[in-house]
Amino acid sequence: MDRRQFLQGLGCSLAAYPLMTTVTLAGSDGGRPLGDHRLVVMILRGAMDGLDVVQPQGDAHYAALRPTLLNPQSTDLDGFFRLHPGLGDLMPLWGAGQLGFVHATSTPYRDKRSHFAGQDMLEAGTGMDVPIRQAKDGWLNRLLQSQTGLTSETAYAIGREAMPLLAGAAAVRNWAPETTLLLSPQARLLFERVYHDDPLFQQAALEAMELADAGDLNAAPTRKVKGGVKVDDVERLVDYAAGRLRQDTRIAAFSLSGWDSHRGQAAGLPKALTRLQHAILRLQTGLGPEVWGKTVLLAMTEFGRTARENGTAGTDHGTGGAMLMAGGALRGGKVYGQWPGLAEADLYARRDLMPTSDVRDWAAQTLRGLYGLERAVLEGSVFPGLQMGSDPGLLL
Repeated sequence: MDRRQFLQGLGCSLAAYPLMTTVTLAGSDGGRPLGDHRLVVMILRGAMDGLDVVQPQGDAHYAALRPTLLNPQSTDLDGFFRLHPGLGDLMPLWGAGQLGFVHATSTPYRDKRSHFAGQDMLEAGTGMDVPIRQAKDGWLNRLLQSQTGLTSETAYAIGREAMPLLAGAAAVRNWAPETTLLLSPQARLLFERVYHDDPLFQQAALEAMELADAGDLNAAPTRKVKGGVKVDDVERLVDYAAGRLRQDTRIAAFSLSGWDSHRGQAAGLPKALTRLQHAILRLQTGLGPEVWGKTVLLAMTEFGRTARENGTAGTDHGTGGAMLMAGGALRGGKVYGQWPGLAEADLYARRDLMPTSDVRDWAAQTLRGLYGLERAVLEGSVFPGLQMGSDPGLLL
């Protein structure tokens, strides 16, 4: 057994201990077979309001549906859509063609509007024909299962939240950034005694603890605020992912919460957007120009929110929503998708933005462009039941 791989594995195993949080990553041996491209998937838990983030102010019905949420400080994207000011610092990426959006998209999940069920379907990558509770693995893990020659460094899941997206038979590493690997003197003594008669494991364990003491596996917690919003936890997630992606890791996944906006959305949503914006820009900086140029980030949410704001200046669980994409390998500067309109007759169940595309299709097209996967593999194994559309030309 290679000692370096063992120590890394031990660190990841310790990070899975209940007192610790977790990150998910994936990689391949020498860049094969996934090549040199990187994929980062961010799950935005809580149902991001795509109609507020990418505002269709060119639609004649939008202002009447959103009287208190209509934001005059939003930035024009293409003459029809405008970007929420909470993502205003991303406009240079838009201008460089490294930021894009998909509007009026969703998973096949309909009508029940449960966060948990919606997130499960998003991460499982299945349709309504497969009961959510029967999905045994996530679509990113099935991607890994479809390849050969991968190592456990190919993919990482990062953060405290469980990531069904990467759950499954393929080897994936998990990392928990907010907890320490340091052991108490009593626990350290017990550890040494347990492995006393096994020189290999004893020495490896001692070296792992020394790495932890040196801060090699976990950064010390800080308190960093940007725009009045705490971002140090986001930075730990992103910095760890960026460090791995600069090496053999090809896929990283983590989640950001805080997107449920039933009331006071004008005050709450900017906080979540600040964290998302900071994560994207931090990732770009951490990867550096060369690796960023080979990267695509997909930020996905379980469903959208109601077209009409509610009586508490918020929005309720809906259907169609928006997806954010970024990266140097992206053909951005565009809002993708077919716009359905916001007239009452055009809404889903006369209350939600009508989905005109399947979010799985955009993910599948990205995987095909990055890694050259065959359509049959994507439709049959990675996203069972999906019927992919024509190539939208997402990648350079």
